[in-house]
Amino acid sequence: MSEVEVRAAFAKQAAICTTSGAPFTGRVCGLIGERLDRSSAIGRRVLDWPGNPSHEGDALPLRLAGGLHALARSDADAALSALYPPNAAPDEDAQIWEILAGSLVSNAAQLDPWLDGPPQTNEVGRSGGLMAGLLVLAERFGLPLALYELGASAGLNSRLDRYAYRLGETDAGDAGSAVRLTPEWRGEGSPPAAEVRVLRRSGVDRHPLDPTDPATRETLSAYVWADQRERLARLEAALAIAAATPARIDTGDAADWLEAELAVEPKPGLCRVVMHTIAFQYFPPDVQARVRARIEAAGAQATDDAPVAWLTYEAEGAGFERWPMLRLRAWPDGRDIALARGHPHGAWYEWFSAPPASG
Repeated sequence: MSEVEVRAAFAKQAAICTTSGAPFTGRVCGLIGERLDRSSAIGRRVLDWPGNPSHEGDALPLRLAGGLHALARSDADAALSALYPPNAAPDEDAQIWEILAGSLVSNAAQLDPWLDGPPQTNEVGRSGGLMAGLLVLAERFGLPLALYELGASAGLNSRLDRYAYRLGETDAGDAGSAVRLTPEWRGEGSPPAAEVRVLRRSGVDRHPLDPTDPATRETLSAYVWADQRERLARLEAALAIAAATPARIDTGDAADWLEAELAVEPKPGLCRVVMHTIAFQYFPPDVQARVRARIEAAGAQATDDAPVAWLTYEAEGAGFERWPMLRLRAWPDGRDIALARGHPHGAWYEWFSAPPASG
């Protein structure tokens, strides 16, 4: 990749952040894209990036933004901490850049490891879409659920039944929860009113995070855009719930794990649900194919008393407005239904009373 593509990736991420209610993070990404040079080790590594720097590839801008946010939260760099929310940033870009540029040089050793791997987020807002899909399954089959989450991170979305929801006109979840999700609801109708009973929950991630570990809180908080204080508060509440709600999150490859955990044979009296959010695009093609094959093999033997479902919230299409689509494929009939589209962080959902027209 060329330096031009790296700078374009930062510019695009800046626009995404700004339009998503994170103007400060947008300014940080924009200034890095415009002004970073090769006078620092971080600058050289970023501008000579060997992979795909875009948010659809290596998400390079979010790697560096996460590192800077973590550094600001740590108070190890007083000037950087004073720059970040909840403090008010200077009006002049030159003042912001002077602090950022200095931190990129003086804190290179702390920032460099953040460039080594993709951002690891566990966005609880996506549980709103997942819960809507589970309500559809609960109404259709009336069975308890076993959840299998791929790319589970700390497993916060695996505990989604422990949160409270207002999805259109439908209330769901634990009404007394410290996490209450009330996304803007667009479109036609609401999810059905049904009882979601989670009997078992498990998941897999290449690098799972322990919600009881203070380091997990810092890692996940760093990847939340610094000016989105509501998201940060929601994350902290969800981590507390996760620490008190057992869920097995294994370390491993998604396909290897699913082939071992999801039996092809039917499981009467249980609806087994494989689910993932903004994760499938990061799986290698062979892993995607094996995951699909395993789910379809189990689905081929499903019955109304032993259904299998594939619930996904993944980006589709191309371009700037690449909104995730909430899809549900449930066996024994195996129909693939588009339930909704929504914001990547679950800020809003557009519910479909019927699948949208193609294109």
